[in-house]
Amino acid sequence: MAMLDTTFDVDKLTYEIFSILENKFLFGGYDDPKLKQAPVIQQQLKPAKPAAGGSKVRILSIDGGSATNGILAAKSLAHLESCLRSKSGNPNASVADYFDVVAGSGAGGILAALLFTRGKNNHPLFTAEEALGFLAKRVGSGGKPEGILGKIFRQGKSDEKVYRKLFGECSLKDTIKSVLIPCYDLATRAPFLFSRADALEMDGYDFKMSDVCLATSADPAVVGAVEMRSVDRKTRIVAVDGGIAMNNPTAAAITHVLNNKQEFPLCNGVEDLLVVSLGNGESDSGIPNRISTPGRFIRIAGDGASDMVDQAVSMAFGQCRTSNYVRIQANGVLGKKNHSLEKSTKTHKKSVILAITEEMLAQKNVESILFEGKKMVDSTNLDKLESFAGELIKEHERRRTTILPTVVLKQASPSPRTSSATTLSTWSSSC
Repeated sequence: MAMLDTTFDVDKLTYEIFSILENKFLFGGYDDPKLKQAPVIQQQLKPAKPAAGGSKVRILSIDGGSATNGILAAKSLAHLESCLRSKSGNPNASVADYFDVVAGSGAGGILAALLFTRGKNNHPLFTAEEALGFLAKRVGSGGKPEGILGKIFRQGKSDEKVYRKLFGECSLKDTIKSVLIPCYDLATRAPFLFSRADALEMDGYDFKMSDVCLATSADPAVVGAVEMRSVDRKTRIVAVDGGIAMNNPTAAAITHVLNNKQEFPLCNGVEDLLVVSLGNGESDSGIPNRISTPGRFIRIAGDGASDMVDQAVSMAFGQCRTSNYVRIQANGVLGKKNHSLEKSTKTHKKSVILAITEEMLAQKNVESILFEGKKMVDSTNLDKLESFAGELIKEHERRRTTILPTVVLKQASPSPRTSSATTLSTWSSSC
């Protein structure tokens, strides 16, 4: 097998995955000691030079709803925000302060909108704890649950009113950091990525945040597609659930950063990233018998796609995956509390749900190991979040001493560029 010519214009993520695969099969294992005896491969595996000053772009990715419909991710973020406040000594620290990019799909997209839309005094609209309370309250008042935790967002006029009341006239331009929220556009039959960067460059890509939330969480089995238009009324979207486009948007967020030199001028590869990817639990334990077979397959397919993204991203990070990338995902604990939630009253549903998320976060973390599938590690999901909070704070402090900017968020529209939706399609076809 010939070595891949690095002079080719190959997508960075694809190239790194291919390189690791090639090394595995040629030399008996990425972590094999024999690699140290192969000077050519040793040189190839040498980590790329980090960005100037060692600074890293911080990415938060939140999966679409599955077994827990956003509650696990919200609880994870509440714990992370608490750790950030404790470790930094700032009681008002927010998740948005410590991330440069957020990508969220489905219920994850709504979480991203709540935590990264600008509110009063330039602070986020919601704290992580408030966002968790918002989701838990809607489960607790949402009637009979479907599955274990129920359907959080029962689309319809009531949800539209809730989002419009929450976000008012805020649009993608009013988000604090770089925001990426997907949906699937039936009008073009392609994924569409709502993007702050696109909105700042072209009014035709600026949408109200209330519409963005409706689009990314539109369940086709409940309300069908949701039609909407951009703020300038020129762009029309016929949207369904973002989870159909990408249940796990981590790869899309990484691609956005690596191909966006205007906002992230010093980021050259995955070694220049810090990524937190939040899952929402597996769907195998908790799908009630009344859910149709097609519905089961859709959920299983969504979880499978999320796992594939996790595996690919983990391989792309290679040797720095344990320090630069963390995946928080629960595995099969919901069944224990199935009857408890089904029989609980509205008053008790919230406490039961939060107890479930506590149990999930107390589980041992599962990592995707190169060429060896998933492996359970000694640290718990809570341990991983606390450890990564420390890394985020180190990066925050590091930037105080660097001259060159790690991130230059767009504030105006100097020139048109390809939309994120087009970029996403290009990336998908190249992999």
